[in-house]
Amino acid sequence: MNRRLGPADAIRPCGTGDVTDICAVINDAAIAYRGIIAPDCWKEPYMPLAELRDEIDQSVLFWGFWEGGRLAAVMGLQEVRDVALIRHAYTRTAYRGRGMGTALLEHLQHEARLPMLVGTWKAATWAIAFYRHHGFQLVQPQRKETLLQHYWSVPARQRDESVVLADGRWFATRETEPV
Repeated sequence: MNRRLGPADAIRPCGTGDVTDICAVINDAAIAYRGIIAPDCWKEPYMPLAELRDEIDQSVLFWGFWEGGRLAAVMGLQEVRDVALIRHAYTRTAYRGRGMGTALLEHLQHEARLPMLVGTWKAATWAIAFYRHHGFQLVQPQRKETLLQHYWSVPARQRDESVVLADGRWFATRETEPV
């Protein structure tokens, strides 16, 4: 049974001293993708520490959900041109289903000054359902490719295996209709 989040639980920005813990959360949670995403897109570790540091150097600001002093979930926010990207949203396997991802997403929705986009693996149906539950909608497939090239730096193969979802603010400022 899921427990309710309590007053001892905390969302706060991650600092430079949290990078190793952020990496541990991402790699623990990303195990869910093994055998789900295309094998040529899977790697071990899923997020090497150097790659995470590069993401942070590119202005991805991570927020964390701490429980009992332990970093249990993370979600990044990155402003790129005229949008805010949700980046690297992960909850440790042992903490899933407790509302931490929802709490982080709601926090970032309040933090973001710009329309929001999120990219995820198209085979990660649980992630797509999570974002749809929180008001995000899939963008049209032909628009997805353009968005991934314009706002993200991901290889072509990853673009092939991804979807992009957008919040209502994004659709309100575009002539594109949700799928």
